[in-house]
Amino acid sequence: MPFLDFAAIAAQLPHSWTSTRLGQVGPARIKVLRMDEQAYEEATHDYNEGLLVIDGHLHLSIGTERINVKTGQMYLVQAGTAHGVLAGSHGTLVIIDI
Repeated sequence: MPFLDFAAIAAQLPHSWTSTRLGQVGPARIKVLRMDEQAYEEATHDYNEGLLVIDGHLHLSIGTERINVKTGQMYLVQAGTAHGVLAGSHGTLVIIDI
């Protein structure tokens, strides 16, 4: 799958907040999902994670900090950092994890 239309792929996914793996570049896995305004529970991973907003907004909770990631922006979550998604997040999210 050499050509990827992230928004079109996300729109076809049967459920929001369920990512699909599209491929890998070196050690980095590339995934996409659709955000639907609902909050998503806090998670911690043992790998770094890039959260790239293709369209819409991602409202993150990192500890007591609230971060708004807009279209065309990416937030890098370091391994071991607890992070959650706040209500109101919507659009297409690409996840790059190593």
